[in-house]
Amino acid sequence: MSTSIENIELKYLTLNDYEELKSAMIQAYSNMPDMYWNEKQITALINKFPEGQVVIKIDGKLAGCALSIKLNESTFDSVHTYEEITGNYTFNTHKPDGDILYGIDVFIKTEYRGLRLGRRLYDYRKELCEEQNLKGILFGGRIPNYHKHADSVTPKEYIEKVKRKEIHDPVLNFQINNDFHPAKILKGYLPGDEDSGEFAVLLEWNNIYYEKKSVVAATQKKVVRLGLIQWQMRLYKDLEELMQQVEYFVDAVSGYRSDFALFPEFFNAPLMAENNHLPVSEAIRELAKHTEEIKNRFSQLAISYNINIITGSMPEVVDDLLYNVGYLCRRDGSTERYEKLHVTPDEAKVWGMQGGNKLHSFDTDCGKIGILICYDSEFPELSRILADDGMDILFVPFLTDTQNGYSRVRNCAQARAIENECYVAIAGSVGNLPKVHNMDIQYAQSMVFTPCDFSFPANGIKAEATPNTEMILIADCDIDLLRNLNQFGAVKNLRDRRKDLFELRRR
Repeated sequence: MSTSIENIELKYLTLNDYEELKSAMIQAYSNMPDMYWNEKQITALINKFPEGQVVIKIDGKLAGCALSIKLNESTFDSVHTYEEITGNYTFNTHKPDGDILYGIDVFIKTEYRGLRLGRRLYDYRKELCEEQNLKGILFGGRIPNYHKHADSVTPKEYIEKVKRKEIHDPVLNFQINNDFHPAKILKGYLPGDEDSGEFAVLLEWNNIYYEKKSVVAATQKKVVRLGLIQWQMRLYKDLEELMQQVEYFVDAVSGYRSDFALFPEFFNAPLMAENNHLPVSEAIRELAKHTEEIKNRFSQLAISYNINIITGSMPEVVDDLLYNVGYLCRRDGSTERYEKLHVTPDEAKVWGMQGGNKLHSFDTDCGKIGILICYDSEFPELSRILADDGMDILFVPFLTDTQNGYSRVRNCAQARAIENECYVAIAGSVGNLPKVHNMDIQYAQSMVFTPCDFSFPANGIKAEATPNTEMILIADCDIDLLRNLNQFGAVKNLRDRRKDLFELRRR
């Protein structure tokens, strides 16, 4: 398919989607004639459980769908057929107060496969379980390659061989890779499914956050998971090889269901090696020629791996002026640009770099965030303006060559977390680049800082990487703790400001 995607959305299914849904199901189940839901059945699903019926749309076109109902575990028969579990396809088996999510259907249209959209649908189901405090997910999974091996192995042996990677089954492999575990063989599950021999595998996923219902009122936590990449500077033969390393890290942090991936400032500097024979001011401009392509590649990775990516920073030429910029690549396909406002004396003197002039916060599916590139974190006015905009997490991609330079960024970033009652995540590069002028050595220790109060770590450090070692850092940030801090903290930095004596405003 074309790599030009402007928007990707996860939306509730409506009857307006029916004709497109029907066409997509006929395509998805082309080897099983008449295998599609009629409009009456879809209407019943939407009326009974609207949150359980979702579609993915790419540039306004339906690309995939997931349908589900709720059941009570205490009345659930683990040995069943598809007809029984759906109440003869009426969905009268749905229980509004059920404690198990049962997957009725999920598929991705052929032309959109390869973008990991299926994982996005399963992630939604998992989040729905957590949101509604359900015990987990169950569904009967097809084994479409079983007919190729039915003469030599039983369904049980087939599953074991798939788990050991001795047999490839695209559906079962996908389920296992998404943390679903085979629980039982279901015989005669779906009549007409000849590829599976009419067998299915009862697959389950357990919600580790499930809490037995209590009469005690409880507020639901909003937890955002951050993935920081502590990037090793090394030489790459070309852009393709560098982006392979980028995808490796995106894959790694998304595998932990991170909501954000943060890359360092000038992570792509190794590509300047091919122009090391030029004056450094020209070499950096040659590097800037890669920025548009890298941004587009990052956007595709954000979509494919269902993660918001902060691209660190890269040089960019606008109207013949050189800037230090980065991009927020959201997992819905949209992108936004941010600029380094304060360039260092070295950036101005050696590269001829200009400071930007745009400062704003960004709305994401995990709340409002801010991004300041390296030196900008040392100017407290900037983050305070972002805090006034409602920022919950401040991201700081940085590049420092010495430990004292790193200490400036680190200590200022920690101060920003305290004074603005927010989380601050910093990520930098380590190693050296002997064949790139002005980029000889790097020093970094990536970290996540918090305010200092009783609900947070006493030292204000949520997580920290090993200094000067290539690695990823994963950390969960509970946004509700910030709300509680603002109202009930031992000190209230934002609320206690003496606005009668001073004010901060942007021009």
